[in-house]
Amino acid sequence: MEQSAHPYGPPVRTRDSERTGTAEEFDLMSTTTRRNASAMKMVGALLALYRQAAGHTQRSLGEQFVIGEQQIASIEQGRRPLKPDLAEQLDELLCTKGALSVALSRMPEVDLVPLWAEEYLDREREAITISWYEALVVPGLLQSEAYARAVFQSRVPVYDGDGIEQLVAARIERQTIVQRKAPPMTSFVIWEAALRDRLGGAQVYSEQLRHLREYADMPGIALQVLPLGRTTHAGLAGPFILLETPDHQRLAYAETPRGSQLIADPDEVAILTQKYAMLRTQALNVEDTKDLLDRLLGEQ
Repeated sequence: MEQSAHPYGPPVRTRDSERTGTAEEFDLMSTTTRRNASAMKMVGALLALYRQAAGHTQRSLGEQFVIGEQQIASIEQGRRPLKPDLAEQLDELLCTKGALSVALSRMPEVDLVPLWAEEYLDREREAITISWYEALVVPGLLQSEAYARAVFQSRVPVYDGDGIEQLVAARIERQTIVQRKAPPMTSFVIWEAALRDRLGGAQVYSEQLRHLREYADMPGIALQVLPLGRTTHAGLAGPFILLETPDHQRLAYAETPRGSQLIADPDEVAILTQKYAMLRTQALNVEDTKDLLDRLLGEQ
């Protein structure tokens, strides 16, 4: 597990084999990140108690870690998870002899969503830029409901019907990131193979193409297709996502069929940033991508 600089002091760790599964589980996690609400409120109440005993206001405590009054308030109200690294620092500052860290580690497993997944989802929601390369499927933030359902139905081992519908609903809800009034600047590079595949059948395929064509015209979204037949390809190692946070920290996310990584190491993020820059030069530009989508729609 590698470490790199974190904006409020402790390092953000690169996480890899600590989880299994792929990005589709993020969507289900996004609907369950508050399932452990009671335990989160308990930890938040402890923080408030220790903060007051130490003579700190929410503002003064937030300033100690460069995270702000609002984040401290959110943690104390149980609306935002307390991360392990911050818990350790708070224990030291407030002289709580590890009480917050122990309480965090003893949250009931049946309700506890992996904290690294909470961190990724928080960072994605707050990102000011998102750059996403996808080779096998349309990126989740751009999927139609029917296409998302076809993706989850293709999973092996299979999900049950209720699980699929939960995942679909969560994925559609997650797309508010690019639909809000002030969305992040987003760039997508999609290998043409993902657009040629007909997951879910002809009707789903056609609907997904129209969905993409609408997104291609949205302000703040740069959609590019990497066409088949290129003699060089910078993305052969697989899909990945780059995020930039409001405090300009750069993170990356990558996955394999049996694991995934949330990457904060600057050198590793820099390598993926270089790959993404090369992919954009190898892909069609935005206008040519729109023309390709129009041609594909015309073939229906």
